[in-house]
Amino acid sequence: MTLRLHDTATRTVRDFLPLTPGKAGLYLCGATVQAPPHIGHIRSGVSFDILVRWLKVSGLEVTFCRNVTDIDDKILRTASAEGSPWWAVAERNQRAFTRAYDVLGCLPPDVEPRATGHVPEMITLIRRLIDSGHGYAAGGNVYFDVSSYDRYGALSGQRPEHMRPADDIEGESAKRDPRDFALWKGHKPGEPYWDTPWGPGRPGWHLECSAMATKYLGPTFDIHGGGLDLVFPHHENEVAQSRAAGDGFARYWLHNGLVNLGGEKMSKSLGNSLLVDAMVTEVRPVELRYYLGQAHYRSGIEYSPEALAEAAAAYRRIEGFVVRASEAAGTGTGTGRAAGTGGTGGTGGTGGTGGTGGTGGTGGTGGTGGTGGTGLPLASSLPAAFVAALDDDLAVPQALAVVHEVVTEGNTALAAGDQAGADKQAESVRAMLGVLGLDPLAAPWATAGGSELSEVVEALVRVALDQRQAARARKDYPAADAIRDQLHAAGIVVEDTPAGPRWELAR
Repeated sequence: MTLRLHDTATRTVRDFLPLTPGKAGLYLCGATVQAPPHIGHIRSGVSFDILVRWLKVSGLEVTFCRNVTDIDDKILRTASAEGSPWWAVAERNQRAFTRAYDVLGCLPPDVEPRATGHVPEMITLIRRLIDSGHGYAAGGNVYFDVSSYDRYGALSGQRPEHMRPADDIEGESAKRDPRDFALWKGHKPGEPYWDTPWGPGRPGWHLECSAMATKYLGPTFDIHGGGLDLVFPHHENEVAQSRAAGDGFARYWLHNGLVNLGGEKMSKSLGNSLLVDAMVTEVRPVELRYYLGQAHYRSGIEYSPEALAEAAAAYRRIEGFVVRASEAAGTGTGTGRAAGTGGTGGTGGTGGTGGTGGTGGTGGTGGTGGTGGTGLPLASSLPAAFVAALDDDLAVPQALAVVHEVVTEGNTALAAGDQAGADKQAESVRAMLGVLGLDPLAAPWATAGGSELSEVVEALVRVALDQRQAARARKDYPAADAIRDQLHAAGIVVEDTPAGPRWELAR
């Protein structure tokens, strides 16, 4: 079955046919770094991480570009309210986003450009638009002439005559049409600026992404992704200015659904954000990833603690089988579930013309049964029903149903003492989890929490378990029970199995 993806532009599910056979270019609208991320922000990262993994498992060489908007009205307002330099706000929050992507096991992008590092490319794009009659300078700003592009509104399905005025310029402006949007914003006292042929100023938000996407993926590329809330005006404006300038731009547009809280979109302005840094102290990162990735990427998620708890329990059922099968086969660590917060490493921003430079660390991706370097499973090792589900517009709910079916079969094999059968099912489950970024025995989850601390905890628990076994051997059951109870009080749950006692952290 050919991979099929829902294209927002055509409102249909289309066969995915890469521009260049064997390769795929993906641009994802990343963070605008005026604040640290909540789970609504990071859902996009998880959804498109699954897409990147599936493209790679399908045999494609992927170039994944995820930008950082580090100059924007919101960043400037935050900096002004704090009394901080704008670049300090951007740098602090970019690091928080990188930390969140990493802690949820998202593969690092191949390139993560910052807007401030690509002003020359933006100036070139503005010049092309002005020379072709689609842009004009007025009142110190440069605007895109919406009426000059007859396909404006096609991506979002809106009619120009029904659109509200663009609100990206404060106060009076010299726009020809209220719907025209800013390509370049003239300098105001106290704001950062760059010199251009049209005067000093800073880039408009929409211009930034067009310039960065085409720099790294070419004038025409395969997939442009982002949250559903970006379809209009951001992506509408991107495609208009890029195609007006003569670029083919994105051939497929993918948008993930939003995370809602109390029926409203999560946002910082509503004060209902659930920050990733805080949430991973309440629930294991791998469980939070399962929760954010379990629904179809185009579906909305209504957040509740109960829904998160149900997702965590579902993941633990899968994880429990994988760990038990591994231990029964003699390949496990004996420590039960991995319980940590580690990540895959990440790439920092590129550039810094007037920007804030800096790169993060890069890390391995881990995985099961390999492709000779990606750490991801071979497609041939996956159940046909799982492959069919992901090829059908990344139908993760159906794919997870296959995972749970195989887990049930594996548990049945374990209960019957069929180690060969359990091994086969465990291999299949781990291969599927590798695609979804959820394999408990692969990085980052297998090494999460710090290997040195894990080794210390394992040694201490093992001492207590040995003492308990010795008490049971001499039939001193009160002493054995007391040791078990003391471990439980410390957050350690002990399970007696035919292969001996195993433990895990209480959840």
